[in-house]
Amino acid sequence: MNLGGEGFRALDAICSHAKYYLDEGEVDVDTETIECPKHGSTFDLNTGGAKTLPATQPVDTFAVTIDGDDVMIEV
Repeated sequence: MNLGGEGFRALDAICSHAKYYLDEGEVDVDTETIECPKHGSTFDLNTGGAKTLPATQPVDTFAVTIDGDDVMIEV
């Protein structure tokens, strides 16, 4: 995710609770979270931690670096 001045974040695309696609969820740049569109769980974009129920397990996060115009994600 591109958070503008706060940089880029990368995390697993599948919700740890509903196994639903997080890339269809809403990103809140101010709180640096993404919401699962299936049941409304939110995840911290920095740690992957579940912030709200029903999810209790985190999702994986990945290191992001910028090299010129390229965004590199370490998997």
